[in-house]
Amino acid sequence: MADVLSTRNERVQLARSLMTQTKARRDTGRMALEGVRLIRDALHAGLTPDYVLIDQSLAESASGDLRLTTPPGWPLLTTTPEIIRHISETEHPQGMIGVFAVRPPPLPNSLRRVLILDALRDPGNAGTILRSAAAAGVDVVLCAPGTVDVYNPKVLRAGMGAHFRVPVLEASWTRIAILVEALSVYLADMTGDVAYHAADWSQPWALIIGGEADGESPQAAQLAGQRVFIPMSRETESLNAAAAASVLLFEARRATGK
Repeated sequence: MADVLSTRNERVQLARSLMTQTKARRDTGRMALEGVRLIRDALHAGLTPDYVLIDQSLAESASGDLRLTTPPGWPLLTTTPEIIRHISETEHPQGMIGVFAVRPPPLPNSLRRVLILDALRDPGNAGTILRSAAAAGVDVVLCAPGTVDVYNPKVLRAGMGAHFRVPVLEASWTRIAILVEALSVYLADMTGDVAYHAADWSQPWALIIGGEADGESPQAAQLAGQRVFIPMSRETESLNAAAAASVLLFEARRATGK
């Protein structure tokens, strides 16, 4: 028989609230991770779950690999497919949901490559950008006011473990300005004044990526020293924010050879 059989179980209720409510995530300092891959990434990053709920039909096949990376006795609880579906926000649940404390990686002593998300509201774009930022060697991602909660399940899924490889911090514009005070600050803007491949990425930099609908905030415009654009052909109006961020971040990496 499964360990957890009721949707009224307090662990089920907490996992469900973390999946669906930003307030619950912020009040508890916790996140819900769905699927073996995300949970394994968190374990490899040194995080220990409060508990993991697993579809009892998957328990034997999926739990062995996870147990190798965790302390003895960590709470892996079997449950029913119906309860997993009750908790999950996905159309096809992956059969495993873990509750973890939010513990971003530590900030480096000095910052040379900083990404700033300016009121970026689309969770899929945000997660994809975090994935690119981790792959491109960004030191920290700063989420300005108005940005989607980066521990939203859709952001976590799109990030593919990026949350455990690069520090991701919510910050006020005042704190952001302090953190990037010594950096060259670029703002991605399709009507910018310097092409992305002509910008000087050799010096420590910060890059601001804004939401596609509303454009940059006044604070972002004030902070930026230069606006960079990506030349495009065939009268294309703009790139998706995640695509633009990836192009810019990997050009910065190429330009520095790191």
